[in-house]
Amino acid sequence: MTRIIVILILSIALLTSACNTKDRFPIVIVSHIETPTVSSGQSRLVVDSKGSAYLSWIEYNDSDTFQLQYAQLRDDDTWSSPEIIAKGDDWFINWADFPALSIFEDGSKAAHWLRMRDIGTYDYDVHISTQGDDQDWQPSFIPHRDSIAAEHGFVSMVSTKGNQMLISWLDGRNTKAVTDDSNDDHGHGHHGSMTLRTATFDTNGNLSQEHELDQRICDCCQTDIAMTGQGPIIVYRDRSKEEVRDISIVRRVDDKWTDPQPVYNDEWQINGCPVNGPAVAANGSHVIVAWYTGANDTSHVKAALSNDNGANFDLPVLIDDGMPLGRVDVTWVNDESAVITWLEKTGDTATIKLKWIRADGTVSPSQAIIKTSASRQSGFPIIVKDKSSLLITWTEVTDNKTVVRSARLDVQ
Repeated sequence: MTRIIVILILSIALLTSACNTKDRFPIVIVSHIETPTVSSGQSRLVVDSKGSAYLSWIEYNDSDTFQLQYAQLRDDDTWSSPEIIAKGDDWFINWADFPALSIFEDGSKAAHWLRMRDIGTYDYDVHISTQGDDQDWQPSFIPHRDSIAAEHGFVSMVSTKGNQMLISWLDGRNTKAVTDDSNDDHGHGHHGSMTLRTATFDTNGNLSQEHELDQRICDCCQTDIAMTGQGPIIVYRDRSKEEVRDISIVRRVDDKWTDPQPVYNDEWQINGCPVNGPAVAANGSHVIVAWYTGANDTSHVKAALSNDNGANFDLPVLIDDGMPLGRVDVTWVNDESAVITWLEKTGDTATIKLKWIRADGTVSPSQAIIKTSASRQSGFPIIVKDKSSLLITWTEVTDNKTVVRSARLDVQ
């Protein structure tokens, strides 16, 4: 009898251990990667179709000249020597509206940056350049063809089938025109509403499929874009006439854009832009959207999942630890799990935190991964999955000097 009881106890212990192993969420080990920058900020990460990672950033050469640079991550986890994409002394530089490198399906490159157009503080254009076969960056072109000196920015780009690049941006052409909504001041001293627009271009910079997707949106929150199994989706902060600014989604289905739909109705009513946009990632039909909200005078980071290409979302889950600053990002790690990063205020500083979320909505405890500044200068941390594991980039702030940093997040 004693032997039977011992065997039963051992069996239960082994079963419990197996269940715990299955239910256990991974942790990440941070390994810093030296970046080839001196005085820099506004970093972004992008991964090509082969899983290779690229880092882009702005190098601040002096108070008047800026360079958009990039480097590729080598197999030994070191960055290649930086290459200059473009430079100028008339760029619009903003802590939240940043340039970036993008990769076409065939490995060709495209990049965008912002250039002042007029004397107005927010009169600037999006400029895009592609890299030719001779590896030279081509003269830039402007994707918005309204020829109005107004705000154009907060760009997102994703490679699509047929070696095309889809771009979305916030377009302020209507903010310079007096409309029926003329009492609507969107925070920059103009009238009319910010719009969400999109276009497609090829490696030669030929534009097509230009559309207005939403005629009234929040004015300076980032957009994000992803490719599902059905087609591209764009998430952004919408804006009602009652100043409710929640997260919406538009999808391209059978070559037609859907009407905007809310990811979730937080009912956050706020009279000014919070400068805190959403993030989206897709893995086939599985989609995850993460965002910051201040609804009901309470700050939260939330995430919602969809298993039908973003057509419908489950109820959101809470992500933050009680003092979130937002600045979210998200990426799928495998078919079952994604990771979310955000900034959490910790005393006078901030911490980049990470949580796992499974496709069934189960969320892990948070992990503090990197100490950073709570100031605007620290920017928006970006996380991606490359062919090895996870990569993250952020901006370190020291004595008012900023330097782009990067690290490998090895999954344990």
